[in-house]
Amino acid sequence: MSFSNLGLSEKVLAAVAATGYTTPTPIQEQAIPHVLARKDVLGIAQTGTGKTAAFVLPMLTILEKGRARARMPRTLILEPTRELAAQVKENFDRYGAGQKLNVALLIGGVSFGDQDAKLTRGVDVLIATPGRLLDHTERGGLLLTGVELLVIDEADRMLDMGFIPDIERICKLVPFTRQTLFFTATMPPEIRRITEAFLHNPQKVEVSKPATTAVTVTQVQVPAGREAHEKRELLRRLLREAKDLKNAIIFCNRKREVAIVHKSLQKHGFSVGALHGDMDQSARTAALEQFRKGELPLLVASDVAARGLDIPEVSHVFNFDVPHHADDYVHRIGRTGRAGRTGTAISIVTPLDQKSMVAIEKLIGQSIPRAEGNYDVHTEAGDAAERPREQHGRERSRGGRGKPQRGRDRERSHEPREARGEARHAAEARPAREARPPREARPSSEPRHGARQQANPSHVPSIGRPEPRRQREVDTEPGDHSHLPAFLLRPVRSPAGA
Repeated sequence: MSFSNLGLSEKVLAAVAATGYTTPTPIQEQAIPHVLARKDVLGIAQTGTGKTAAFVLPMLTILEKGRARARMPRTLILEPTRELAAQVKENFDRYGAGQKLNVALLIGGVSFGDQDAKLTRGVDVLIATPGRLLDHTERGGLLLTGVELLVIDEADRMLDMGFIPDIERICKLVPFTRQTLFFTATMPPEIRRITEAFLHNPQKVEVSKPATTAVTVTQVQVPAGREAHEKRELLRRLLREAKDLKNAIIFCNRKREVAIVHKSLQKHGFSVGALHGDMDQSARTAALEQFRKGELPLLVASDVAARGLDIPEVSHVFNFDVPHHADDYVHRIGRTGRAGRTGTAISIVTPLDQKSMVAIEKLIGQSIPRAEGNYDVHTEAGDAAERPREQHGRERSRGGRGKPQRGRDRERSHEPREARGEARHAAEARPAREARPPREARPSSEPRHGARQQANPSHVPSIGRPEPRRQREVDTEPGDHSHLPAFLLRPVRSPAGA
């Protein structure tokens, strides 16, 4: 089937032909007729199957008739991340080049003034992230009562990022009679609840089982040690030995880990960029653009790059950290093997990641084979300097106990056994108290405290710390009572009759 059989307008068909596409993907073939018939659609498909064009092309056909009013957009598209929102706008710019449509982008990292100016001129298509959209509505600069079509894209990612309460608020602000298009790759219970609440008799379009991986992606897991420097060295080895590596995305679970891996790869001569949620929007856009153009063959990223980013020619995906949620694995490796191309997904698995790998294999319904060969690593010079700092950090995180004590025990165990035995016998033979010259007996009338100060005039008590208790050393010869206080030397009168 060709695009001409789906009911799209002539302008849209001309734009599609100009891009070189002739045959729609399964999700496009099934979803576009339902959208043009103004029905609610629930689309379930794995990432990389053309979901964006499945709602962009029919929306362009619908928007050819009508005109937008100030601060009242005609259609609304919700995306979980800024990068996905910008990517959808690029699709409208590409396919809607022959139409005079106003498309606005509401994302964070951009001034409110520029966005308000676009909304005032009237917007046909509003593409937004939930947080920034609610900021504009609360300021009174945006009304959603004119929305005719609502698109919720990457709904499962919305759930992971905690946007479901915001989605519920937005759905209550748009008209009840709207048309709703709901696209997701997985169907957890919370997403199913949302679809039942806000979709009316939806047409379900499912072109693949939920949470399945593309057959064009070769998946491998490589065992690694627990230490972070071992994982980094193994990653460098895999990058150097990878076959047909054109470019690659390296995924980490935490933003801090993204920065560490990015710095480590740069230190060892790799051309690499970084992408995570705490970066400035201009830096994020520049890193993605350099990666798309091939100026940076490697990109270290958090899961902000795992959903929906259309970079068609990614040859490899590396999971430096195995994702905590099995669904994220599906989206990560979906960055490669797109549009019928082949790709490779390699996961570095430590003993602590076994539970997550079991959950991933259960979700995708297949086992991930282990890589063949010996992947034992030996610390390079660059990581040798990093290991003491990491080890010191782990000791501090444990409260400074345990490991230092074990270190002292190991040092003691390295002494010769004969030397330890001689030291023990010498300690047993040593007298309990060493003799010292007898002190002069002081008069009974002299205060003890004054005598102590006079005997040691240079003594200054420590401030904030109690003075250690001193153990009195005495002469043990019989008949010498100079060490006794005067009141104990007074004669004792025995009771009468004793």
